[in-house]
Amino acid sequence: MPKITVLPHATLCPEGKIIENAPVGESVLDILLEHDIELEHACEKSCACTTCHVIIRKGFDSLEEPTELEEDLLDQAWGLEADSRLSCQAAVADEDLVVEIPKYTINHAREHH
Repeated sequence: MPKITVLPHATLCPEGKIIENAPVGESVLDILLEHDIELEHACEKSCACTTCHVIIRKGFDSLEEPTELEEDLLDQAWGLEADSRLSCQAAVADEDLVVEIPKYTINHAREHH
């Protein structure tokens, strides 16, 4: 089973995290949430927003191609890069992943603690 390395993020995961034995076929978002990384997902994982946008720094090519809907949404994401994905749509395959959580999302209505 692959591992997911989450790069440090100032508020969600300051130390970064290594998740061993990530279940193949499960979304990156679900795995992060299960490991107490509270990545935003305003549309409840229905591929209708960009708040769960992540950048796949390693292992991007192992993921299934994004759908046209996902690509259209990603065009609206803050800090879009060639290796950007919506984590609710990116299912873990058989390769290790390195995931970066962008500093910002376009959901400005979010309450900050």
